[in-house]
Amino acid sequence: MKPLLGLLFLWLLSSEGDADHLEEQGKLKALRSFQFPCDQVMLSESPSSSVHALRPADIKIVTAIGSLQRAQGFGVHHEHLLQSTGKSLLDVSVETLAALITSFNPLVLHQPPLPGTKGVTSESQAIDLLHQAEEIVKLMKENQMMDFQNDWKLITVFFSAENPCSSCASTLLKNCILDNLEKFKPVLEFLYNEVPKAFVNLVDFTELTTSSLACQDHNNVSNQCSCFGEHSIFSDIILRWSYQDAWEKLLERFDQKNDFTVVVQPSLQESNLLLRLGRDGFNTTSKTQGETLEEVYISMALSLWNNMMEPVGRKQPYSATKTLQIRCPSQESPYLFTYGNSNYSSSPEPSSTRETSQERSYGTNIPCFDRDPSDTIPVSVHNLKPADIRVIAALGDSITAGNGAASRPYDVLDVLTQYRGVSWSVGGDENISTVTTLANILREFNPSLIGYSIGTGKETTDNAALNQAVAGNRAEHVPAQARRLVELMRNDTRINMQTDWKLITLFIGGNDLCDFCNNPVHLSPENYTYNIQIALDILHREVPRAFVNLVTILSIASLRELHASSNTCPKLIMRLLCPCVINPQENSSDLKKLVYFNRRYQERTRQLVESGRYDTTDDFTVVMQPFLMNASIPRTEEGLPDNSYFAPDCFHFGQKTHSQAARALWNNMLEPLGEKTDNQQMEDEIVLKCPSETEPFLRTYKNSNYTYPSQTLNYGSQLLCEDRSPSSPPATSVHSLKPADVQVIAALGDSLTAGTAIASDNLLDLNTTYRGLSWSIGGDASLENVTTLPNIFREFNTMLVGYSTGIGSENDSNAFLNQAVPGAQAEHLPAQARNLLRLMKTDPRIDFSADWKLITIHIGGNDLCNYCKDPDHYSDVNFTRRIQETLDILHQEVPKALVSVIDVMNLLVLRELFMDSQTQCPTYMADYLCSSVLTGEDNSLELTMVREAIKAYQLGIQRLVESGRYDTREDFTVVIQPFFQNVNTPVGQDGHPDISYFSPDCLHPSQKGHSQLAKALWNAMLQPVGQKTDSFDFMADIVLDCPTQNNPFLGTNKNSNQTYLPVEPTDEPIENWGSDLSCSEWAPSSHVPISVHQLQPADIKVIGALGDSLTTALGAIPNDLQSELRGLSWSIGGDVTLETHTTLPNILKTFSPNLFGFSTGSSRETAGFNVAEGGATARNMTVQAHKLVELMRSSSEINFKEDWKLITVLIGGNDLCQYCLDKENYSVQKYVKHLQDMLDIFYEELPRVFVNMVDILDMSGLRQIAASSSECALKLKNVCPCVLNPEENSSELQEIKRVNRDFQAEAMQLIYSGQYEEREDFAVVIQPFFRNTLLPLDSNGNPDLSFFAADCFHFSLRGYAEMAMALWNNMLEPVGEKQTYNNFTRDRSKLKCPNPEKPFLSTLRNSGFRNSYLNLEKTEPSVPYWAVIVAAVAGVLVGSLFIWLVSGRRAKRHPHNTENNTKETAL
Repeated sequence: MKPLLGLLFLWLLSSEGDADHLEEQGKLKALRSFQFPCDQVMLSESPSSSVHALRPADIKIVTAIGSLQRAQGFGVHHEHLLQSTGKSLLDVSVETLAALITSFNPLVLHQPPLPGTKGVTSESQAIDLLHQAEEIVKLMKENQMMDFQNDWKLITVFFSAENPCSSCASTLLKNCILDNLEKFKPVLEFLYNEVPKAFVNLVDFTELTTSSLACQDHNNVSNQCSCFGEHSIFSDIILRWSYQDAWEKLLERFDQKNDFTVVVQPSLQESNLLLRLGRDGFNTTSKTQGETLEEVYISMALSLWNNMMEPVGRKQPYSATKTLQIRCPSQESPYLFTYGNSNYSSSPEPSSTRETSQERSYGTNIPCFDRDPSDTIPVSVHNLKPADIRVIAALGDSITAGNGAASRPYDVLDVLTQYRGVSWSVGGDENISTVTTLANILREFNPSLIGYSIGTGKETTDNAALNQAVAGNRAEHVPAQARRLVELMRNDTRINMQTDWKLITLFIGGNDLCDFCNNPVHLSPENYTYNIQIALDILHREVPRAFVNLVTILSIASLRELHASSNTCPKLIMRLLCPCVINPQENSSDLKKLVYFNRRYQERTRQLVESGRYDTTDDFTVVMQPFLMNASIPRTEEGLPDNSYFAPDCFHFGQKTHSQAARALWNNMLEPLGEKTDNQQMEDEIVLKCPSETEPFLRTYKNSNYTYPSQTLNYGSQLLCEDRSPSSPPATSVHSLKPADVQVIAALGDSLTAGTAIASDNLLDLNTTYRGLSWSIGGDASLENVTTLPNIFREFNTMLVGYSTGIGSENDSNAFLNQAVPGAQAEHLPAQARNLLRLMKTDPRIDFSADWKLITIHIGGNDLCNYCKDPDHYSDVNFTRRIQETLDILHQEVPKALVSVIDVMNLLVLRELFMDSQTQCPTYMADYLCSSVLTGEDNSLELTMVREAIKAYQLGIQRLVESGRYDTREDFTVVIQPFFQNVNTPVGQDGHPDISYFSPDCLHPSQKGHSQLAKALWNAMLQPVGQKTDSFDFMADIVLDCPTQNNPFLGTNKNSNQTYLPVEPTDEPIENWGSDLSCSEWAPSSHVPISVHQLQPADIKVIGALGDSLTTALGAIPNDLQSELRGLSWSIGGDVTLETHTTLPNILKTFSPNLFGFSTGSSRETAGFNVAEGGATARNMTVQAHKLVELMRSSSEINFKEDWKLITVLIGGNDLCQYCLDKENYSVQKYVKHLQDMLDIFYEELPRVFVNMVDILDMSGLRQIAASSSECALKLKNVCPCVLNPEENSSELQEIKRVNRDFQAEAMQLIYSGQYEEREDFAVVIQPFFRNTLLPLDSNGNPDLSFFAADCFHFSLRGYAEMAMALWNNMLEPVGEKQTYNNFTRDRSKLKCPNPEKPFLSTLRNSGFRNSYLNLEKTEPSVPYWAVIVAAVAGVLVGSLFIWLVSGRRAKRHPHNTENNTKETAL
């Protein structure tokens, strides 16, 4: 393995040229960022004799020629790709390819492009391409270092046609393409005749001027974009393929010799980048812009190399913006790919498929004798005969538009033509004897039919008539089509809008499914159905007397068979047109997701129609026509996919299929509901059905005697308890509390308690929280119909208050004391508890002091789902601490309360739902919401971690409750209900999971599931502590228990005779803040390390620090907020010893006694290399950095070049505190830019340095301190107004929290971007112990102010000591495993020791995220460069993002129909 820079150096040494040329070539700095993973290959003693077996090691020389013409009138000057004041595309391509080949043949030569191909400023001065070829050949022949006849040559030709082809007619386009190719033939003929042993890459940029850029010059749109005014991706794909196909046919004549080939490599697709560069100007002396161009060119050259490693037909377009993984020759295919060795042919073979007589003739015989209309015009759609239909129309996409329907075989370019006259549902060309369409069938019943389309053209042409289908449209575009259709019908004088019967066919969804994987939220089944609903609503509202065919979307996955088959289909087009269908691997999750979306499209539209929404009037209906629902790909007699049913692109219907679809649709219309064909096979002969004498009408639900299915289920329960009386006299002890004594009920938690999706029948409704049905707190209806805990308690006390009803958020009045929030984690519970406390104290229905209260708490699911993303943040210690904080609030503030804590659920049981394909559970959602639990591998590390975390969470809660902490009063207790510890998956009679217990997401329980949970919870509350059930079976027949005469009370530890361990006594006061450190290894490395990745603590000789008043140790002197005690600064102070005070230098001095640079005392003269300044912000870091460098450079106490230096940086608190006062200067972008400038100084000027970049503090903790003390609140508002002044839940507070997180995330991205990793003696590492705020609490549960200075902002000596310990431990923890919070627990032995097996300070590389050369494996990197960023940032961002997605946009129960806006869901 080796970096490309090394390859380039070797190659330069072996190439011809003088020293100046070598120096010039060495300027390809951008190559340093790319790594070459291919193994060293020994030179072959006998180079290949065939170009089709040519290996990279066989190549002796690399060169290139190029001519990119300026397309007149266009904004981008393509010759600038070849010409700039710096290196040209040709230069960089040759150098890069040669550098790559050096790994295989160190003696490879490169022939630089001719000097005339750069520095040219106009077309007239450009060197003719043929002349370039002649000159290059001449130079190679004269080159003494090569054997022209016998050495293999790699020649790359860059070319673009002189004139763009942008005509509307496909025949003119084809002629234009061929004309351009003919002009290029002489160049290829010359190379073919004159150059032996040559592999020629042809990189053609013409398509940029043909389509992609055709409409980019807005100053010349009228001339260049006459037919591409509404340019579509579809037309661009067809043009691109047609052009490539023409090239390949031309190149066949140059593939006749065994030692010569020409291969077309895909051209650059990043047109937006070229436009940007073209707009900014290529000819620039700007260093930044020049380097950017060089990076772009190298990316293009590397893409070219990768395509040389790919078989023809599988090559990918170049990308100048994506991070590339360089491909290597494989053992199976060690050669460069040609047409010959790719088993590729561009020439289609005629089909041998035998056609039936029906297929050869697209006409149809109609066997119906009764073709008469009704005696009088019917007033009911349920009495509509075919002959009664006067108007026909259609909506949809390119299938209904007829793209390619009548195209000749193999004429792919002609698929751009819309043959609307033969469209299956609305075409009217000729008549039924020659063209079978629905319109032509109906014309046999009513010759006066109008609205059908004829001929060709777009939807805006007169020929289109009422065929308003638009090629490339998706469901979101259908409402606009419907509006146009209504206007057309209203404005047509031939149509009587009120009395004429209209038949409208809607078929849409293929493009949605083809692209759904790129935007699954926007193209979700819910949005698909919602958009169809909008369109149908328009028709229902505005079109009287209408029969609407809604044709079910076909099962599109069958298209994959056509792509996989060895036929003449243009596979590239199919992949580009429908990537989400064609590209997924067999049995992949992506393919399963496609099938799921497809089925849900079908099911949701059926549910929409069966809702009865469109059966409210007698003159309008919508009928599902399902003949395509289960149709499979048509097959030949040999059983192979038959592409003769398709247009030349093998995607659209051919006329054969249009005819069959018309017949099948007609038959579906005559079949009664419940008996309709849903699997019409296109290869079968379809005989047209006729209306019968008894059933002469088009079939609707009504005339089919069909009842739409409905589900009305009862989830009530029976309570057989006889004694339902309260205590007499009233209970005074929580341990003598009877169910009837409970007067107030409340709940805290997440989406399970909030009631997410309980009554939902689709994923779109996942935003709805059915609080009235929630197991522990819902109060809808009564126990007779709805089983919930409050409804059970109301059987004992009808005056119970606090339960939630209906739907809505926790802030709605009907939520009452249900303060659960979807997406909540344990860290959000304290806020919920405070809200609950406020509500109970202020509600007039509650006597806060006298009423007995039952509070149910359940949390932990979201913590577990995020556990693997940030194990530190979601650790069991933190989880338990947050539960403790919540219970402490209730314990201190709430009288007369029994708190039920439901044990953490074992989520692993839900895996079975997603592992079983029969359930059709949305695995894509599980991947997004809870991948490590629900969809990971069975024996994965993540699953093991979660399994252990579940046990640790449960044990943590148990220890907390059993500590007796909450049994200090007679009127308060906490009881664990453990039935969630072991949950059984419900399994149906078929052996598959029974998902009826769950909502459509398979994550949240349905009402059926909630009913079972409520029963289990009630029974658990009656069971004595120590005898409670620790398991739950969804399918169990749970009978509600009753209080007994012997045990009439709700079970508590005391009335269960349960004894807990005594509470441990409080620690004694601590006299100092020193630490003990006893490590086995103190010695430095045996030799001074040259690599920062092998740096041991004892190797550090110099220490420095930058920052603000936290680093100057302001506040360290008690009650003195003016003096700085730098000698005790956490990161740089060196006063006293580690035994009496913990600082980073005092720790390091135990390893390196001669450490230099630490601060002592309080004066600036003894500050050492502590250059921090009070009040500093990020903008001051460059000044501090320069100062530190100069201090170190001028110091006589250190060896500037040889001594290893440790520098700690903490900055940003003042930026955040002042952000709202000057958002521009304290923006995230400015913050990161200042950090980058600082690090650049260190990177360029300091040798041998390890930089600690400490994450900025999570400032939200300041608000908790302010809330706990009015004195602190007053002080902090002056110190940090932008964090302290905003109101709770205000937009200002949300903004400052976001900026706080963005400071952390963007700084991390900068540091782990790789730009500071090229030096072996430099590393910068994020130390994240401040990332998440965990405030130290005192014995009363309030913030422990002993950790803070008198201003409540800075730290005290105790707090600074904790920071030093956390920093030291972070330095030893591997990247990706660092603790992201500061655990404020006093422990003198908390300091870690270096790992004896790996005693180094942890860097990105020695933590396993990079190897010595940022090695990229041949397949996928074991840990991609971005994995560190994702691993570290995920815990910060994903949780809040999910909460926002799920709870931030709650849908109303009955939303207004908004035609212009698509519903977005979080799924």
